[in-house]
Amino acid sequence: MHIPVLLDEVIASLLIDQQGSYVDCTLGGGGHLERLLEHLKAGARVLAIDKDVAILEQSRQRLQSPNITFVHGDFRDLKEILKQEGILEVDGILLDLGVSSFQLDMPERGFSFHEDADLDMRMNQEQDLKAWEIINRYPEKEIAQILFDFGEERYSRRIAVAITKYRKTESIDSTLQLVEIIKAAVPAAYRREKHPARKSFQALRIAVNSELEALREVLPQALEALNVGGRLCVITFHSLEDRLVKEFMKNRAKDCICPSQSPICTCGHQAELKIISRKPIVASKEECEANPRARSAKLRVAEKLSGGTTIGKEELWGT
Repeated sequence: MHIPVLLDEVIASLLIDQQGSYVDCTLGGGGHLERLLEHLKAGARVLAIDKDVAILEQSRQRLQSPNITFVHGDFRDLKEILKQEGILEVDGILLDLGVSSFQLDMPERGFSFHEDADLDMRMNQEQDLKAWEIINRYPEKEIAQILFDFGEERYSRRIAVAITKYRKTESIDSTLQLVEIIKAAVPAAYRREKHPARKSFQALRIAVNSELEALREVLPQALEALNVGGRLCVITFHSLEDRLVKEFMKNRAKDCICPSQSPICTCGHQAELKIISRKPIVASKEECEANPRARSAKLRVAEKLSGGTTIGKEELWGT
């Protein structure tokens, strides 16, 4: 059963016009969209995007409304998708990141470290790269880097060594086969903390689906697509995503991006966003008890301001 996280909080933050236009960039099971539809009036329009065609079709069958246009696509192509649909500006954009409940609950997709399946982990079944390719063909150093960068796995090198040693004798084809390799590579005390494969599976999923690169690409497109006063709502599920969203909103909410040592402002930059939620909105105790997947969810909300000036990539990401 699909249970959308932070449902009331998302609708309260996103909905500014009952006859407005909205984009759900990560439709998934359609839980947020279903609630949004309850508040929309005739004339409102919602663009529902998902790159997983199977899940898109499930939600299309369940959510039949003249207000919705369903699109099979990747949100990193948001600008092009809006152009194809003849949409110039919208009043709200939702990004509910990470793997969906439907994907987690389909063992054959290979996202779960509790179920045996092929090493797949593709959100878009039409792409070529699978987790199998990374585990069986990438160099040891590259595997270690992926586990460290995307999973913050402190035993990334030990795990990468164990993987490359194992695959010399036979290929690593299944999720539980990989889990056993990871378990054997890490200390016993680490195995008792949390599931030892949790961070590695997160890292592989992020790498397979280019999740952080896609997030970096979509955020400025989303800002550009919003009407003045429109809302950008982003739900993240791990620190890498949340840090990226936080930095984007913080830098786009600045009036001046001159170096701190500059005596006066010479950049002329104007803030493009107003941050609505200075601290991320998190799930209540009651929601976490009802839906454990909500425990790691963080919602950040920002509103587009009038004016604003375009800034370069370095200033955008605070680098």
